[in-house]
Order: sequence, then C-alpha cells, then structure tokens
Amino acid sequence: MLARAGAPVTLIGRAQHVEAITHNGLFLDAMHFQQQIPVTASTEMRDARDAEVILLCVKTPATVETAKSLAPYVARGVVVLSLQNGVDNVERIRSATPIEAFPAVVYVAAEMTAPGRVKHTGRGDLIIGDLLGHAQEEATRQRQLESIAVLFERAGVPCRISDNIEGELWTKMIINCTYNPISALSRARYHRLVENPWTREVMIRAVQEALAVARAAGIRLPDADMIEVVLKIGDSMANATSSTAQDLARGKLTEIDSLNGYLTRRGAEVGVGTPVNQTLHALLKLLEEQVAGGR
Repeated sequence: MLARAGAPVTLIGRAQHVEAITHNGLFLDAMHFQQQIPVTASTEMRDARDAEVILLCVKTPATVETAKSLAPYVARGVVVLSLQNGVDNVERIRSATPIEAFPAVVYVAAEMTAPGRVKHTGRGDLIIGDLLGHAQEEATRQRQLESIAVLFERAGVPCRISDNIEGELWTKMIINCTYNPISALSRARYHRLVENPWTREVMIRAVQEALAVARAAGIRLPDADMIEVVLKIGDSMANATSSTAQDLARGKLTEIDSLNGYLTRRGAEVGVGTPVNQTLHALLKLLEEQVAGGR
C-alpha cells in the first residue's frame, strides 16, 4: 500500500518471493481492487541501510535473530516499527540490540497465496505507540509516531496512535489466543468459530482466563467489554484464516509460544491458572511436532 501511494519501498524477504516481485511486481488482491504493484525487492538485509522507516514483520520466533542481522544497518534516528503478534517483541529486540523499536498492533486478514502474491480479505488498520517512555526523547519519539501515522494514512492504511499501547498489544494477543489455535485445530474460518456454540464457549473461557492474568499482572486494558470485542472479530474478519493455520499448512513452526504459551507462562508467574489456554497451547505444540516430522 505504501508503494502504491508512491513511497519508495524495498521489500526484504525470501528468494522465491523476491524473484517473483522483481520480475512481475507484487500482486495485491485486495478487497476493493486487484493490482500489480512495481516495488524493489531484495534478499539482503544490508539493503535496509538507507531506509528512514523499517517495518519488522517477521514471525515472533525469528525476532531476535532478525533484529541482530538488521542492527548494523540501522542508523541513528531511523524508525523501526515492529508489526508482529505477541506483546514482548520490542522488549526482546531491545535486549538483543541497540534498536529501540516502536510496537504496532496489526489488524488485517491476509495471506501469501503464491510467491509475490498477497490476498487481503479483511480490515487492514494499525495502532502504534511507545513503550520505552524516555523523558528526554519523548517529544522526538512522539513526532516520529505522528510521521508514521501520516505516512500510513496517506497510503490508505488507517493508523491510530495510542497512549496505552501495552493495553492494545494485550488486546490483540487475547484475540489471537482465541482465534489462532482454535481456527488452526478446526481448520475453520473466523465466523464459523463464533457461530458454533461449542467453540464459542471455549473462546469465551480463553478470554476470561486472559483477563484474569492481565488484571493480576497490572495491565491496563482499554475500557471495553473484551468478550464482545473478541467475538466481533468474527464479523469484521469473517473469512480470515489465522496465521497459525497458515503456518501449519506450510509445515512451519507457529507463533503459539508467544500467544497462548506466553499467557500460560505469565499466568504461572502471577498465580493465575490458565487451563483452557494451556490446553490450546499443548494441542498446537503437538500439531507442530507432527507437521514438522511429516506425520
């Protein structure tokens, strides 16, 4: 979307995608248009060295390794934005590198259907903010956030700045903890999970556990009925297939350790039981093992 709006964009990714994009551009099959978008693509991390804004979009298991590979090419003042699932990516990036990234909450239903081809089936909006709270740099980082928001808005990507990004990250994680494992286990799209009374009940219980962990951990969630927020995703992203289901279909490891796994670990730390989330995590780990082993 940024390239479509005229921004100079370089995509860094796997060779099969880079080759397709280099020859044909990126084909975006969006909800309201289909377009072949010319864009530069590379397999080399060093091609990020002249960027003013870097969007870190890798899966959570690759966060630290990717950040370490990227760090030598991030100049002072460059904005790094973590567009990832989970709540602790920025913390892990910062612990492994000098990069002080901004977190982003991503609400979009999309998948790579083939090399260089993206299908978009729902939403496509961002929430950004700052977790670091450096008093000396607060004004500068706020201006950077505002510039990012303008950049996305001009490209037709709604982007909101939040003063409670931690709560927004937890909200997204809670949504992921309900839809991702259940859709992957059932091979069902989001609307089916909400419509089915049995999976709907499991989703509600998973949310209730997550809320109990958040309260015990001192997380300030947005003032909203979280169960209602979660169930409404089944309408706004009705035909979505979770990233967890997509990973399993490709024989890849999932982000489940950063979702239900993280929630279970955090629950144990604060003394809150999470049997539903623990069960979903365990079932996905078994499925991961089977997929990885070709069984």
